[in-house]
Amino acid sequence: MMDAAAFHGMQGFSETVRSILGLTLSREQIAALKTYEEELLAWNEHISLTAIRDAEGVRAKHFLDSLTVLLAWERQSPPEKLVDVGTGAGFPGLVLKLIWPSTQVTLVESVHKKADFCHHIVRKLALDGVKILPERAEVVGQDPSHRHGYDLAVARAVARLPILMEYLLPLVHRNGLVMAMKGETAPSETQAADQAIQLLGGKLKKLVHVELPGVVEERFIVVVEKVARTPEEYPRRTGMPAKSPIS
Repeated sequence: MMDAAAFHGMQGFSETVRSILGLTLSREQIAALKTYEEELLAWNEHISLTAIRDAEGVRAKHFLDSLTVLLAWERQSPPEKLVDVGTGAGFPGLVLKLIWPSTQVTLVESVHKKADFCHHIVRKLALDGVKILPERAEVVGQDPSHRHGYDLAVARAVARLPILMEYLLPLVHRNGLVMAMKGETAPSETQAADQAIQLLGGKLKKLVHVELPGVVEERFIVVVEKVARTPEEYPRRTGMPAKSPIS
């Protein structure tokens, strides 16, 4: 396993991305990620956006972690429409936008200071086709303009899986995919979410084990395919999925 020192400099990061993901970043993508990193670290000095406050950590635990979605996306072309629920400072949604420029990306983030930072990065990088919703996931999931509207719904470190399925599955259309980026508890959470997945119209497709250089914690991507329409009553009103998870 490569250690965190391999992330010294964006060129080293780029080489790591190529070795792990088989993806060659363009000069423009590297420059955009460098700007993103600088802006995140600068904002983080005044507004708490993330606990990670060093460049190497941003590259490993935010940028590369976001890009591991590519390991789980096996379809021929990028998704046309992607929604990232609980995006925080834009992870993984904005990083994926840099790799999939044609994808229409919606970021859902109810914490306004984090949504403001996402707006700032979108303007700074002159990104087209990005919508930022400072809303709760339950509200977006019942909005006809978003419900059943996405090819891919992703979330990273947002909630336990039974809760997360109620946030994500209503947003994707039939044959769409949900990807939940989780830590070492992913296998047990997946078992606990079995009923929620089935009830909400999903079917477990696979668990992708992810190793990140310099990161000790185990990582997984839980991939769920939408096979049936989500019942209209889900997601329930704000706060209910967390208060009373489907079980």
